[in-house]
Amino acid sequence: MRTHNLPRSLLAGLALAVSTAAFAAQPTPFTATYAVTSQGQPMGEATITLKSLGNGQYEYSNQIQGTSGLAAALGANSSDVTRFRWNGNTPETESYMSKVVAFKVKQRSMQVNWNTKQVSVDEGKGVTNYAAVPGMVDRNTISYALGLALHNGNQNVTLPVGVKQHVEQQQFKVQGTESVKVPAGSFQAERVTRTDSDKHFEAWYVPAKYPLPVKLAQSDGGDLTLELVRYSSP
Repeated sequence: MRTHNLPRSLLAGLALAVSTAAFAAQPTPFTATYAVTSQGQPMGEATITLKSLGNGQYEYSNQIQGTSGLAAALGANSSDVTRFRWNGNTPETESYMSKVVAFKVKQRSMQVNWNTKQVSVDEGKGVTNYAAVPGMVDRNTISYALGLALHNGNQNVTLPVGVKQHVEQQQFKVQGTESVKVPAGSFQAERVTRTDSDKHFEAWYVPAKYPLPVKLAQSDGGDLTLELVRYSSP
């Protein structure tokens, strides 16, 4: 049998293509723990998990428990749980449930019927309906969907995000590479910001290592900063 010596650059490209294809073929379950601060003060701990439900469906959960200061005194905590299906290389939200407990209980739910392509959102004041968009995610899974896009080499990312009354085409851009130190270690990370809104969103990703940011600061859902403490995957 005749063999050919392939250039190293080609072999590296093939290896990257195989790695990316394997990454995109199906999500890998994980558990990530973050230290949470609010306006520079310790607030609590966030645990983000992804698990398979079988039949191409997955559950993505973000649980924040107040363990310090006023958050601990109030017993403040939040729970965001998304069930999504894997469509091609992207997640598509099927349902999203949010519950925040502090001074009072605040709940939000979203249901997506992909047969009729309709979204139903209920925040306790009546149901809002609007048309679904292929590849649509929800605010809980933005950081995960963004990490998947960065892993695939995208520097400018537009995500269709289902909000209260419609689908927003949220835009994100890699602003450069920065050194970031968090409890999980020191990293050279890609800093990403949201460019279509004045809502503060800033995240630092290491796409070759994690599908989630090693650090995230945002104003939506509270002025919170999350820093990675540990990450585990089977």
